[in-house]
Amino acid sequence: MQKFSTLKSIPAYLPIVNIDTDMIIPKQFLKTIKRTGLGKNLFFEMRYDDNGNKIGDFILNKDPFTKSKILIAGKNFGCGSSREHAPWALLDFGITCVISSSFADIFYSNCFKNGILPIIVDEEKIKELSEYANRKEEISVDLKEEKIVYGNNEIQFKIDSFKKKCLLEGLDDIALSLNKSDKIKSFEQKLKSSKPWIISD
Repeated sequence: MQKFSTLKSIPAYLPIVNIDTDMIIPKQFLKTIKRTGLGKNLFFEMRYDDNGNKIGDFILNKDPFTKSKILIAGKNFGCGSSREHAPWALLDFGITCVISSSFADIFYSNCFKNGILPIIVDEEKIKELSEYANRKEEISVDLKEEKIVYGNNEIQFKIDSFKKKCLLEGLDDIALSLNKSDKIKSFEQKLKSSKPWIISD
């Protein structure tokens, strides 16, 4: 996955609490196992009318928010089912950072596995950041320093050190396993020598 270090963008503000994964990417779009192509269906029922036309006043349908890389959302973001398509859809749209006062646990974990940085800040800070979205002004995120910079202000946030390392180095679960390929091969060779009936060519 892509490495995450710093990010600067005009944030999109979606002031809705309890946005569940079915709202992020509805169930009819879960048939694919590809991580691409889902961005056009992100927040489908809020972005499009019954005829498939874009709803003009939905935030992600309005410039400059169509190109936002940062989403500011209400609390308990990503609740509901554990579908990994939710972070896939956000990422395919171009969103690589979600800021909220709280996240559902599984969604939060899935973000890190797919190159998205979920940041938890308190409600007062959410209100401050939303003003920058309303004014269409950029904010920046620095993962290494664990801070959000907006105007002359900054917010410190906390990230688990292992999850931080994975994002900074672009390591998903497969990459983490491949990093240990030498140890895996060594173990298999020893096992083949000591218990050849377990491993065969």
